[in-house]
Amino acid sequence: MGRLRRSRTHHARRDVSRAARTRVRTKDLDQIQHDIDHSRKKLEKQPIDEDKPGLGQHYCVECGKYYETDAALRTHTKSKVHKRRLKDLKEGAYTVEESQRAAGMSAPDNRQRGVEDVVRRFGETGVASKEEAFAHSAPAPKA
Repeated sequence: MGRLRRSRTHHARRDVSRAARTRVRTKDLDQIQHDIDHSRKKLEKQPIDEDKPGLGQHYCVECGKYYETDAALRTHTKSKVHKRRLKDLKEGAYTVEESQRAAGMSAPDNRQRGVEDVVRRFGETGVASKEEAFAHSAPAPKA
């Protein structure tokens, strides 16, 4: 058997550390959905800004990114990344209400019940079934 290697075991995992940076973080789907609903026209026609790429004139609203040229924006709209983002936006954003329903924390249904609801649930007899009727009664004494 040979000797064990004790060096050359460091891996920087560059892509993982880059993905965690907030500097390159893209907008979340709910933020983009809000932009599309409220200010799409304003974002497409922005005033010239020297601090943004392409002077702020070439903006993809669905992805929340600025591009240098119109050609770069057009090639982006044909790309798989852009089409994937469109597909994600069609599903809709994940809302707080949806997460609460998934956790079983939805709001209770406290509406007033009418006669039709009671009859539909329990029938004309007033109980849902014979098993439920016997379950609610006192247990019979053993002989």
